[in-house]
Amino acid sequence: MRNQRSFSLEFKRRLVEELMSGESRPAQLCRRYNITSSVLYHWKKQYSRGKFNNEPTEEGALQDRIEKLERLVGKLTLENEFLKKGLQHSISQSQRNGKSSPLSNTSSGISAGGAD
Repeated sequence: MRNQRSFSLEFKRRLVEELMSGESRPAQLCRRYNITSSVLYHWKKQYSRGKFNNEPTEEGALQDRIEKLERLVGKLTLENEFLKKGLQHSISQSQRNGKSSPLSNTSSGISAGGAD
């Protein structure tokens, strides 16, 4: 089994900047430093997000924001589904027990969306 190498932030930043400047091609950098292209492009992505003590690029900052918003949407979707199932369970329990629906006292109940 190979030992995992570690590289300093400065080294990673220097390689990515060399790549982005056009000084060296990706294949040249990979051969010279014995790294895979996937590692190099992973570092480039991290660089664009400001992970190497550099200013993030506009694209990287926007990508971070998109990912945060996608995680929030996923979390809210899960919470919404959980609450819907809980309400359905509560309604079915009250109907089995012969009690009126917890929403029967409200004027409109649950709307499925759209105009009534």
